Amino acid sequence: MPEGKPIRVALLGCGTVGTEIVRLLTDQAVDLTARIGAPVELTGIAVRKPNKHREVPAHLLTTDAAALVASDVDLVVEVIGGIEPARTLLLDALRSGKSVVTANKALLAEHSGELFEAADSSGADLYFEAAVAGAIPLLRPLRESLAGDRITRVMGIVNGTTNFILSGMDATGASYSETLEEASRLGYAEADPTADVDGFDAASKAAILASLAFHTRVTAADVHREGISAVSASDIAAAKGLGRTVKLLAICERVTEVAEDGTTTESVAARVHPAMIPRGHPLAGVNGAFNAVFVEADAAGEMMFYGQGAGGAPTASAVLGDLVAVARNRVVGGRGPRESAYAGLPVRSIGQTPTRYHISLDVADRAGVLAQVAAVFAEHDVSIAAVRQEGRVDDASLVIVTHAASDAALRSTVDKVGGLPVVRDVVSVMRVEGEEQ
Repeated sequence: MPEGKPIRVALLGCGTVGTEIVRLLTDQAVDLTARIGAPVELTGIAVRKPNKHREVPAHLLTTDAAALVASDVDLVVEVIGGIEPARTLLLDALRSGKSVVTANKALLAEHSGELFEAADSSGADLYFEAAVAGAIPLLRPLRESLAGDRITRVMGIVNGTTNFILSGMDATGASYSETLEEASRLGYAEADPTADVDGFDAASKAAILASLAFHTRVTAADVHREGISAVSASDIAAAKGLGRTVKLLAICERVTEVAEDGTTTESVAARVHPAMIPRGHPLAGVNGAFNAVFVEADAAGEMMFYGQGAGGAPTASAVLGDLVAVARNRVVGGRGPRESAYAGLPVRSIGQTPTRYHISLDVADRAGVLAQVAAVFAEHDVSIAAVRQEGRVDDASLVIVTHAASDAALRSTVDKVGGLPVVRDVVSVMRVEGEEQ
């Protein structure tokens, strides 16, 4: 097959991921040409400080990203992150008919609709496999392979830093602060880990997953978010005692409700928070900085996608996969999948979302304590699935696991229980996932 006209590529950003992209484009040039049907020509790399990038050819470097995007290129690859200037640069590229490959989860979680509209208006492609789970092929299966199925739930570990910390706490019994310090020392946590440990990173990814899975535009603002900084060594120990482990989960669900007259309504729930899951659940064995996502669909059933969720080489691998797909479309004159937001389902608040809780109470060791606590649960229509009392006198505690109820009802219950004279302290409250509700 004769080679076609070169596919000209502009690269925005040359940090850890960008450097790996340059390396792979060079090392795999012959194979990429064969797979695409045309050679890939890297025409320029936009960076802020050219003198800090001696590992790439100097003639490719420029500080004028806008001019590079406006030049005669077919495809723009963006790995600079953040909202601006990435948003403006990519909109300019798409509106001028240039296809885009991006790993920018924050941008997609806020402005995917705007980007897709720009792509549709010009006939350009928008691909973003690397935005959610590094090298794991996840978004394309949701977007293409499962396009004929009805996805009901997506639940996963999508942040390597928090998974490394929680896995370490589970393995060693160390505190959150001790394990975070170790993660920083080993390079698994950024100097400022806020985006990871407070759940912002996972919430952006949850928004992207929910949008694809349920054909509905979901933004990061729609995702309920809790981080892991409040998870204690005692929480981890309590989970172990119940045959569970603690993970920071991104959970996206299609919720179907049936009214008394038989009519059904559907909505989307998207949340990120720590949760106890059974040690027998497929996600429980995902440790260290690895990611995994568990998908449930009507026809396909249950599936799990697992692998390296971050890092320069794994993320660059996902970017190159998108680059090949987009370049092939250019060669044959085709187009990739467009945005699918036809369902337009409403997004439920966390207060309306059914969840289960594990609640640990420091209580007085005397008759009638359990009855008083149980009465509050009954008052709020929250059913108790299991209860266990431990210790005596000043060290007495009550551990309760609930059935599913609205998050608002559960929180109201906990607030009122905490005010009972027989309850000295609400030691911990954590959601429970991964079991029949």
